[in-house]
Amino acid sequence: MGRMSESPRQSSAFTLHPRLAAGAHWLGRRQDCQLLLKDNALFPWILIVPEVPQGVEDLHQLDPERYRRVMDLVRRVSQFVSTQFRPDKLNVACIGNQVRQMHIHIVGRREGDPAWPGTVWASGAKSPWPPEEAERIRGAAREELELKLDPNPESMMH
Repeated sequence: MGRMSESPRQSSAFTLHPRLAAGAHWLGRRQDCQLLLKDNALFPWILIVPEVPQGVEDLHQLDPERYRRVMDLVRRVSQFVSTQFRPDKLNVACIGNQVRQMHIHIVGRREGDPAWPGTVWASGAKSPWPPEEAERIRGAAREELELKLDPNPESMMH
């Protein structure tokens, strides 16, 4: 499946931030959002990146219909992480202090994981997904979340 180390394609409307793409596996698209699996098997962690224009950084800036679609996807991805990984707790956050491009973290947490009970952002613990496991997660996500297999040609990469 390969990690996303290439530069994203440029578009006047949307370009995936390189820091979001780095160290992640691209899962697919749904409802004008990119879905990425962070390449850290210690924390089942999916990013939802809405394809919104630069400057739209926070959820309240979305129009009501777009907000509803994004929140529906957050709910669906949260359910997927719960079903696939059986975490003790889900952390869902739209922070954006280091990367301002709107993105939502959905992280499965287990009591006793390397960052517990702190945040995953403060933890330096990393362990890449084995390629076959990352591919299994990608396949399950594409099936359960009905993801499109090809990225928006206007927005991203391979």
